[in-house]
Amino acid sequence: MDKIVEQTLLYDFYGELLTTNQKKIYELYFLDDLSLSEISEQEGVSRQGIHDTLKRCKKSLDNYENKLHLVKKFEENKKRVSNIYNITSEVLDKYSDNKKIVEDMDKILSISEKIICDV
Repeated sequence: MDKIVEQTLLYDFYGELLTTNQKKIYELYFLDDLSLSEISEQEGVSRQGIHDTLKRCKKSLDNYENKLHLVKKFEENKKRVSNIYNITSEVLDKYSDNKKIVEDMDKILSISEKIICDV
């Protein structure tokens, strides 16, 4: 998984557990794509201070994931739902002449698609 995507997911799941200052700096760096120097200038803190804060944030978020595994479970469930969607599509194609199966498969597809898209 791409490092930035991974960090964003970790923040989505555990960001509220960071301090207000940590959240602000983390968002400026990862979400707003500001450099350490830009954040340093904006916040009136040394570049090294920003770097240390980001390092602590990453460590905290990684520790939460290592204990709770919410991102891992999320990714696994996303794959499972995609599999349900794919299998349902195959069944739908195979039994397209059976109206009841088509209706039921369409419902499953709709639910699966909603879960995949809402993630």
